[in-house]
Amino acid sequence: MSVKSLLNELSNLFFPECCPVCSIRLLPSEQGVCLQCLHALPKTNNFMEPDNLAETLLAGRFPFERAATFCVYSRGGVLQPLIHQLKYNNKKEIGVLLGKLFGKDLIGSEFILPIDLIVPVPLHPQKQKERGFNQAETIAYGLSEVTSIPVSSGNLVRAIFNPTQTQRTKTQRWENVKGIFDLLHPSLYAGKHILLIDDIITTGSTLEACAYALLKSPDIKISVATLGEVF
Repeated sequence: MSVKSLLNELSNLFFPECCPVCSIRLLPSEQGVCLQCLHALPKTNNFMEPDNLAETLLAGRFPFERAATFCVYSRGGVLQPLIHQLKYNNKKEIGVLLGKLFGKDLIGSEFILPIDLIVPVPLHPQKQKERGFNQAETIAYGLSEVTSIPVSSGNLVRAIFNPTQTQRTKTQRWENVKGIFDLLHPSLYAGKHILLIDDIITTGSTLEACAYALLKSPDIKISVATLGEVF
């Protein structure tokens, strides 16, 4: 056994990693969350449902092909502590894992087949430096690993540092994100079908603001997918 493996064994012995949802000690084969809680995720499966709640929310706000969410996000629900661990406790593996699970559901569906590129909603460089990573990007890479659709980061950018969206009304959320995104090289997405990825959709303001930047690209098609929906 290597020194690194020995240290990991000792760390797990004295500081066992527990599931953030149910607090049960994780098995060596479990990554960030126990299998029981993964099975309890409240999936929407709405990628199979045109005019689902996400599509109804975004309808008329910008041109899009489809929109889907992986799970229902509710206070005290299974997804909430996973998103919290991902965003605030540096548990990037949870984002990748949930992205892979979402990708497995989407494989072979009419929703995912036309997609050319996966584009995560960007963080401002200052925010990404503080957090150390972009949570939407971890989800995107999980999806990409399963679907083999490439991730495109760095073209869609957040040019303005804005306050958090938490505790804001729908109108305040839109004012908070209006005009803060930019597309550096519109020609890169010309004629492409983009899947825009974020962690949670609440009012859709952030996705709408991203879409306005993406629409600088000629003949672009946009679909949207998030891990959770809050309606």
